[in-house]
Amino acid sequence: MEFARRTAADTALVASLPLDPEGRTWIRLEGPGGSEAWLIGWPPGTGTGWHDHGGSHGAFAAAMGRLTEQSLAAQLPTEGWKVLELADDVDRQRQLADGQGRAFGPHHVHQVFNASATEHAVSVHAYYPPLPMMRRYSRVGQVLRLEQVEWAQEWA
Repeated sequence: MEFARRTAADTALVASLPLDPEGRTWIRLEGPGGSEAWLIGWPPGTGTGWHDHGGSHGAFAAAMGRLTEQSLAAQLPTEGWKVLELADDVDRQRQLADGQGRAFGPHHVHQVFNASATEHAVSVHAYYPPLPMMRRYSRVGQVLRLEQVEWAQEWA
């Protein structure tokens, strides 16, 4: 978490990220201790959709603007299911502004988005071990459905 916050405070680095008015942009960073790290730009209205981090621990911090994180306060099984009905009390939401961040464990399922209609956001993300894959989910009401598995080699 300290790396994400410290890097988010590096105004020269944050300013070096090219911002696109329509799509997210990113720069891969050298993370500490063998971790994987990214500086990510979020145009107004963009987000990740529901996903996990393939068993990696993670942390992220807002460097500019405000991000919203919606997460599930439940440890989900990682294998052996395609559709899962969620309990009524598992939803959590938090706002992260300049310098604010959070860390999470290997079973964390969330989505992150820039709800602003006019302002870009920028954030720093770090994962250990480096992401082996990400599972992407769709959600309708309390039903979470596994839609896709992305492997790290697909991002290269």
